[in-house]
Amino acid sequence: MPTTIGFFLFDGVEELDWAGPWEVLASWATRWPDDGVHCFTMSQTGAAVRCARGARVLVDHSWDDAPVADVLVYPGGIGTRPQVDDEAVLAWVRTAAANAQVVASVCTGALVLGSAGLLDDRPATTHWRAVDELRGLGRRIEVRAGERFVDDGNIVTSAGISAGIDMALHLVARLHSVERAREVRHQMQYDPKPPV
Repeated sequence: MPTTIGFFLFDGVEELDWAGPWEVLASWATRWPDDGVHCFTMSQTGAAVRCARGARVLVDHSWDDAPVADVLVYPGGIGTRPQVDDEAVLAWVRTAAANAQVVASVCTGALVLGSAGLLDDRPATTHWRAVDELRGLGRRIEVRAGERFVDDGNIVTSAGISAGIDMALHLVARLHSVERAREVRHQMQYDPKPPV
């Protein structure tokens, strides 16, 4: 079945929180078009966003005209902090999650999912600096500090930046096959060997 993957971007989004998973999932979509994967970006109004480190990004859609996402990717960054208390954002997230097969967060994107109640009584992870914040949101969130990603069915959460790339490869394996995920990883030449 075709898979539509939507990335929600906002002012203050961490660049690699979305661009890392985008590289994985869009590489899958463009290199293997017969798999029927389509990736798109959106912001609340459709306006360009300014990321946490200053990059400006033009998005494909607004909330109002975006396709229904089978997979919603919710990245983190400093811009998630005001969203935790923004009822318009939380209501949209709940609706998008109800229509999606999978909601996947990177880093502090999990804070918004937690505030929206999507992580109640579930295991989840986030960036190591935000684990205490996550514990204080929702109801009985089982925070798994130190895990790169946590797959709990229709909700998948990941820690910061590079963990989001790992999570996206996991999604390729889950939605298609381990072999396809290996091919995507090889195509990207994602073989991290940090020098420090």
